[in-house]
Amino acid sequence: MTKETHSVPKLDKQQRLSDYVVGIFQAITSKKGMKKAITKQLVLVNGEPGHSSHYIKGGETIVLLQEEVKVPISNLGSLGIEVLHEDDHLAIVYKPPGLVVSGNQKRTLYNALPNLLTPSTQIDVAPLPDPIHRLDYPTSGVLLIGKTRSTITSLNKLFENREVEKVYYAVTVGTMKNKTKTIKTAIKGKSAISKVKLVESIPSDKYQSLNLVKLMPETGRKHQLRIHLAEYGTPILGDQMYGKEGKISVGKGLYLHGYSLKFVHPVTSETVHIKKAPPKKFEINGLPTL
Repeated sequence: MTKETHSVPKLDKQQRLSDYVVGIFQAITSKKGMKKAITKQLVLVNGEPGHSSHYIKGGETIVLLQEEVKVPISNLGSLGIEVLHEDDHLAIVYKPPGLVVSGNQKRTLYNALPNLLTPSTQIDVAPLPDPIHRLDYPTSGVLLIGKTRSTITSLNKLFENREVEKVYYAVTVGTMKNKTKTIKTAIKGKSAISKVKLVESIPSDKYQSLNLVKLMPETGRKHQLRIHLAEYGTPILGDQMYGKEGKISVGKGLYLHGYSLKFVHPVTSETVHIKKAPPKKFEINGLPTL
Protein backbone atom coordinates (compact mmCIF):
# COMPACT_ATOMS: atom_id res chain seq x y z
CA MET A 1 0.00 0.00 0.00
CA THR A 2 1.35 3.44 -0.93
CA LYS A 3 1.95 5.68 2.08
CA GLU A 4 3.71 8.75 0.61
CA THR A 5 4.86 9.85 -2.85
CA HIS A 6 7.61 12.32 -3.77
CA SER A 7 8.51 13.79 -7.16
CA VAL A 8 12.20 14.58 -7.45
CA PRO A 9 12.86 18.07 -8.83
CA LYS A 10 15.74 18.91 -11.14
CA LEU A 11 19.02 18.37 -9.30
CA ASP A 12 22.33 20.14 -9.79
CA LYS A 13 24.19 17.04 -8.65
CA GLN A 14 23.08 13.42 -8.47
CA GLN A 15 22.78 11.84 -5.00
CA ARG A 16 22.64 8.35 -3.60
CA LEU A 17 19.09 7.26 -2.81
CA SER A 18 19.97 6.59 0.84
CA ASP A 19 21.15 10.20 1.20
CA TYR A 20 18.44 11.87 -0.86
CA VAL A 21 15.41 10.33 0.86
CA VAL A 22 16.32 11.52 4.35
CA GLY A 23 13.73 14.07 5.45
CA ILE A 24 11.46 13.93 2.40
CA PHE A 25 8.81 11.71 3.99
CA GLN A 26 6.83 12.45 7.17
CA ALA A 27 6.48 8.82 8.21
CA ILE A 28 10.24 8.16 8.46
CA THR A 29 12.60 11.04 9.16
CA SER A 30 15.92 9.42 10.14
CA LYS A 31 18.62 8.11 7.82
CA LYS A 32 18.73 4.85 9.76
CA GLY A 33 14.99 4.41 9.35
CA MET A 34 15.12 5.08 5.62
CA LYS A 35 17.97 2.61 5.15
CA LYS A 36 15.84 -0.05 6.83
CA ALA A 37 12.91 0.85 4.58
CA ILE A 38 15.13 0.56 1.48
CA THR A 39 16.45 -2.81 2.66
CA LYS A 40 12.87 -4.04 3.14
CA GLN A 41 12.06 -2.85 -0.42
CA LEU A 42 9.54 -0.32 0.86
CA VAL A 43 11.07 2.47 -1.26
CA LEU A 44 10.25 2.42 -4.96
CA VAL A 45 12.00 4.52 -7.61
CA ASN A 46 9.91 4.80 -10.78
CA GLY A 47 7.99 1.71 -9.73
CA GLU A 48 11.01 -0.48 -8.97
CA PRO A 49 12.54 -1.31 -5.56
CA GLY A 50 15.30 1.17 -4.80
CA HIS A 51 18.80 0.36 -3.55
CA SER A 52 21.03 2.45 -1.29
CA SER A 53 23.61 2.74 -4.07
CA HIS A 54 20.98 3.89 -6.60
CA TYR A 55 21.75 7.44 -7.82
CA ILE A 56 18.94 9.99 -8.02
CA LYS A 57 19.42 12.41 -10.92
CA GLY A 58 16.12 14.33 -10.97
CA GLY A 59 12.69 13.69 -12.40
CA GLU A 60 12.14 10.37 -10.63
CA THR A 61 9.05 9.43 -8.62
CA ILE A 62 9.89 7.96 -5.20
CA VAL A 63 7.21 6.07 -3.31
CA LEU A 64 7.33 4.99 0.33
CA LEU A 65 5.18 1.91 0.89
CA GLN A 66 3.29 1.06 4.05
CA GLU A 67 4.95 -1.88 5.80
CA GLU A 68 2.65 -4.84 6.27
CA VAL A 69 1.79 -5.14 9.92
CA LYS A 70 0.89 -8.42 11.59
CA VAL A 71 -2.52 -8.38 13.24
CA PRO A 72 -2.11 -7.99 17.03
CA ILE A 73 -2.95 -11.07 19.04
CA SER A 74 -6.09 -10.14 20.95
CA ASN A 75 -6.37 -13.07 23.37
CA LEU A 76 -3.11 -12.56 25.28
CA GLY A 77 -4.54 -10.55 28.15
CA SER A 78 -2.12 -8.36 30.07
CA LEU A 79 0.49 -11.11 30.75
CA GLY A 80 1.14 -9.27 34.01
CA ILE A 81 2.15 -6.08 32.18
CA GLU A 82 1.21 -2.83 33.94
CA VAL A 83 0.91 0.55 32.21
CA LEU A 84 2.71 3.06 34.46
CA HIS A 85 2.59 6.13 32.20
CA GLU A 86 1.05 6.89 28.83
CA ASP A 87 0.48 9.85 26.55
CA ASP A 88 -0.07 10.29 22.81
CA HIS A 89 3.64 9.86 22.03
CA LEU A 90 5.08 7.27 24.41
CA ALA A 91 4.35 4.91 27.26
CA ILE A 92 6.21 3.29 30.14
CA VAL A 93 5.16 -0.18 31.22
CA TYR A 94 6.16 -2.70 33.85
CA LYS A 95 7.48 -6.00 32.46
CA PRO A 96 7.15 -8.89 34.90
CA PRO A 97 9.88 -11.53 35.18
CA GLY A 98 9.52 -14.55 32.92
CA LEU A 99 8.25 -12.63 29.89
CA VAL A 100 10.25 -11.92 26.73
CA VAL A 101 10.04 -8.45 25.19
CA SER A 102 9.85 -9.76 21.60
CA GLY A 103 10.61 -12.87 19.61
CA ASN A 104 9.18 -15.67 17.48
CA GLN A 105 6.46 -16.67 19.90
CA LYS A 106 2.96 -15.47 20.76
CA ARG A 107 3.39 -14.64 24.46
CA THR A 108 5.59 -11.55 24.19
CA LEU A 109 5.29 -8.05 25.57
CA TYR A 110 5.47 -6.69 22.01
CA ASN A 111 2.40 -8.69 20.95
CA ALA A 112 0.43 -7.66 24.04
CA LEU A 113 1.08 -3.91 23.81
CA PRO A 114 -1.54 -3.05 21.13
CA ASN A 115 -4.24 -4.42 23.42
CA LEU A 116 -2.98 -2.47 26.45
CA LEU A 117 -2.15 0.97 25.04
CA THR A 118 -4.36 3.66 23.52
CA PRO A 119 -3.53 4.22 19.83
CA SER A 120 -1.76 7.51 19.12
CA THR A 121 -3.68 10.19 17.20
CA GLN A 122 -0.49 11.67 15.73
CA ILE A 123 0.00 11.74 11.94
CA ASP A 124 3.20 9.68 12.19
CA VAL A 125 1.73 6.99 14.43
CA ALA A 126 3.88 3.85 14.39
CA PRO A 127 2.32 0.67 12.95
CA LEU A 128 2.66 -0.91 16.41
CA PRO A 129 4.00 0.38 19.76
CA ASP A 130 7.75 -0.22 19.81
CA PRO A 131 9.93 -1.03 22.86
CA ILE A 132 12.95 1.29 22.82
CA HIS A 133 15.21 -0.95 24.90
CA ARG A 134 15.17 -4.50 26.24
CA LEU A 135 14.98 -6.35 29.53
CA ASP A 136 16.13 -9.97 29.74
CA TYR A 137 13.50 -12.73 30.06
CA PRO A 138 14.14 -13.21 33.83
CA THR A 139 14.47 -9.48 34.59
CA SER A 140 11.53 -7.38 35.80
CA GLY A 141 11.20 -3.64 35.52
CA VAL A 142 10.16 -0.49 33.70
CA LEU A 143 10.30 -0.41 29.91
CA LEU A 144 10.03 2.59 27.57
CA ILE A 145 7.70 2.33 24.56
CA GLY A 146 7.46 4.63 21.53
CA LYS A 147 4.06 5.19 19.88
CA THR A 148 5.00 7.46 16.95
CA ARG A 149 7.83 7.24 14.43
CA SER A 150 9.35 10.59 15.39
CA THR A 151 9.20 9.81 19.10
CA ILE A 152 10.82 6.41 18.54
CA THR A 153 13.67 8.14 16.67
CA SER A 154 14.07 10.75 19.44
CA LEU A 155 14.01 8.19 22.25
CA ASN A 156 16.64 6.07 20.49
CA LYS A 157 18.85 9.16 20.29
CA LEU A 158 18.38 9.78 24.02
CA PHE A 159 19.66 6.28 24.73
CA GLU A 160 22.54 6.64 22.25
CA ASN A 161 23.57 9.94 23.89
CA ARG A 162 23.22 8.45 27.41
CA GLU A 163 20.50 10.95 28.31
CA VAL A 164 18.23 8.39 29.96
CA GLU A 165 18.97 7.76 33.64
CA LYS A 166 18.35 4.09 34.46
CA VAL A 167 18.36 2.65 37.96
CA TYR A 168 18.24 -1.06 38.75
CA TYR A 169 18.23 -2.97 42.00
CA ALA A 170 19.66 -6.44 42.48
CA VAL A 171 20.40 -8.93 45.24
CA THR A 172 23.94 -10.24 44.90
CA VAL A 173 25.84 -13.00 46.66
CA GLY A 174 29.35 -12.82 48.11
CA THR A 175 31.32 -10.19 49.97
CA MET A 176 31.20 -6.63 48.61
CA LYS A 177 34.69 -5.13 48.95
CA ASN A 178 33.56 -1.53 48.44
CA LYS A 179 30.36 0.38 49.16
CA THR A 180 30.60 2.07 45.77
CA LYS A 181 32.27 0.85 42.62
CA THR A 182 32.40 1.84 38.94
CA ILE A 183 32.99 -1.16 36.70
CA LYS A 184 34.35 -0.42 33.23
CA THR A 185 35.07 -3.86 31.81
CA ALA A 186 34.42 -3.87 28.06
CA ILE A 187 31.87 -6.35 26.70
CA LYS A 188 32.61 -7.93 23.32
CA GLY A 189 35.06 -5.15 22.59
CA LYS A 190 32.61 -2.35 23.33
CA SER A 191 32.73 0.16 26.16
CA ALA A 192 30.54 -0.77 29.13
CA ILE A 193 30.17 1.23 32.34
CA SER A 194 28.17 0.29 35.44
CA LYS A 195 28.00 2.14 38.76
CA VAL A 196 27.33 -0.05 41.80
CA LYS A 197 26.26 1.15 45.27
CA LEU A 198 25.82 -1.15 48.27
CA VAL A 199 22.53 -0.41 50.06
CA GLU A 200 22.52 -3.19 52.67
CA SER A 201 24.40 -6.40 53.37
CA ILE A 202 23.55 -9.28 55.70
CA PRO A 203 25.52 -12.47 56.49
CA SER A 204 24.47 -15.75 54.89
CA ASP A 205 25.66 -19.29 55.67
CA LYS A 206 25.23 -20.36 52.06
CA TYR A 207 26.33 -17.23 50.20
CA GLN A 208 28.71 -15.50 52.69
CA SER A 209 26.63 -12.35 52.25
CA LEU A 210 23.39 -11.27 50.60
CA ASN A 211 23.62 -7.73 49.30
CA LEU A 212 20.99 -5.29 48.10
CA VAL A 213 22.72 -3.11 45.51
CA LYS A 214 21.68 -0.08 43.50
CA LEU A 215 22.90 -0.19 39.90
CA MET A 216 23.26 2.73 37.48
CA PRO A 217 24.39 1.56 34.03
CA GLU A 218 25.72 4.28 31.76
CA THR A 219 25.76 1.99 28.73
CA GLY A 220 23.38 -0.72 27.60
CA ARG A 221 25.27 -3.82 26.50
CA LYS A 222 23.55 -7.20 26.51
CA HIS A 223 23.69 -8.78 30.01
CA GLN A 224 25.90 -5.86 31.10
CA LEU A 225 24.91 -5.76 34.78
CA ARG A 226 24.95 -9.53 35.11
CA ILE A 227 28.42 -9.77 33.55
CA HIS A 228 29.89 -6.87 35.50
CA LEU A 229 28.64 -8.08 38.88
CA ALA A 230 29.85 -11.62 38.20
CA GLU A 231 33.31 -10.34 37.26
CA TYR A 232 33.33 -8.23 40.42
CA GLY A 233 32.91 -11.47 42.37
CA THR A 234 29.33 -10.84 43.50
CA PRO A 235 26.98 -12.35 40.91
CA ILE A 236 23.26 -11.71 41.03
CA LEU A 237 21.24 -14.17 43.10
CA GLY A 238 19.51 -16.68 40.82
CA ASP A 239 21.73 -16.01 37.77
CA GLN A 240 21.87 -19.36 36.00
CA MET A 241 24.29 -18.06 33.37
CA TYR A 242 26.89 -16.05 35.30
CA GLY A 243 26.46 -17.28 38.90
CA LYS A 244 29.07 -19.11 40.96
CA GLU A 245 28.94 -22.88 40.75
CA GLY A 246 27.30 -24.35 43.84
CA LYS A 247 25.85 -20.97 44.85
CA ILE A 248 23.08 -20.51 42.30
CA SER A 249 19.60 -20.13 43.75
CA VAL A 250 16.97 -22.13 41.87
CA GLY A 251 13.23 -21.64 41.94
CA LYS A 252 12.67 -17.91 42.37
CA GLY A 253 14.33 -16.57 39.24
CA LEU A 254 16.82 -13.74 38.80
CA TYR A 255 16.97 -11.03 41.45
CA LEU A 256 17.43 -8.12 39.03
CA HIS A 257 14.86 -5.34 38.63
CA GLY A 258 14.70 -2.22 36.46
CA TYR A 259 13.55 0.27 39.09
CA SER A 260 13.28 3.63 37.31
CA LEU A 261 13.70 5.66 34.14
CA LYS A 262 14.30 9.42 34.02
CA PHE A 263 14.52 11.51 30.84
CA VAL A 264 13.30 14.67 29.15
CA HIS A 265 10.17 14.06 27.10
CA PRO A 266 11.14 14.66 23.42
CA VAL A 267 7.83 16.41 22.63
CA THR A 268 6.71 18.21 25.81
CA SER A 269 10.25 18.85 27.19
CA GLU A 270 8.97 17.85 30.63
CA THR A 271 11.03 15.60 32.89
CA VAL A 272 9.57 12.11 33.06
CA HIS A 273 10.59 10.05 36.10
CA ILE A 274 8.80 6.73 36.58
CA LYS A 275 9.56 4.19 39.34
CA LYS A 276 8.32 0.69 40.07
CA ALA A 277 9.15 -1.19 43.27
CA PRO A 278 10.76 -4.64 42.89
CA PRO A 279 8.70 -7.84 43.25
CA LYS A 280 8.03 -9.14 46.77
CA LYS A 281 10.73 -11.79 46.41
CA PHE A 282 13.30 -9.02 47.04
CA GLU A 283 12.05 -8.78 50.65
CA ILE A 284 14.23 -11.63 51.86
CA ASN A 285 16.25 -12.40 54.98
CA GLY A 286 16.04 -8.94 56.48
CA LEU A 287 17.05 -6.95 53.42
CA PRO A 288 15.20 -3.60 53.38
CA THR A 289 12.29 -2.93 51.04
CA LEU A 290 12.43 0.05 48.67
